[in-house]
Amino acid sequence: MVYYRFMPPRTPRLAAVPKPADEKITINLGYVDLGQIDLLVQEGFYANRTDLIRTAIRNQIASHGDAVRQAVSRKTLVLGIQHYASQDLLAVQAAGEMLQIRVLGLATIAADVTPELALATIESVTVLGALHASPAVKAALRQRIR
Repeated sequence: MVYYRFMPPRTPRLAAVPKPADEKITINLGYVDLGQIDLLVQEGFYANRTDLIRTAIRNQIASHGDAVRQAVSRKTLVLGIQHYASQDLLAVQAAGEMLQIRVLGLATIAADVTPELALATIESVTVLGALHASPAVKAALRQRIR
């Protein structure tokens, strides 16, 4: 006898959220620093330059972890990824309230959020990291982004 297990369809809450794309940065390094990085890569300490730089950044952030946690608490920032969908903003609007978006990490405003809805519901935006929103929404909120 053969038994088949059927999984229930994933609900939107349980569906996997795709990992946001990494942000790219550009840094200028002296030739000596770059040569030392290349030597460490060549000797097998790191897979490539990016691996070393990411590790160095993470180590610095970890060494200042207490200061980061205190600042996040003091500034009442959301740490990580915060997503605002049109239904979230409509609920804020129905409650007659305005949002003060304060994020350390990534703040995203869904593509279906209109500039009008954003202006009606978002009082201010402070993001230490990256803000992903449509160009129209960013333009509408330009004066409210700090």
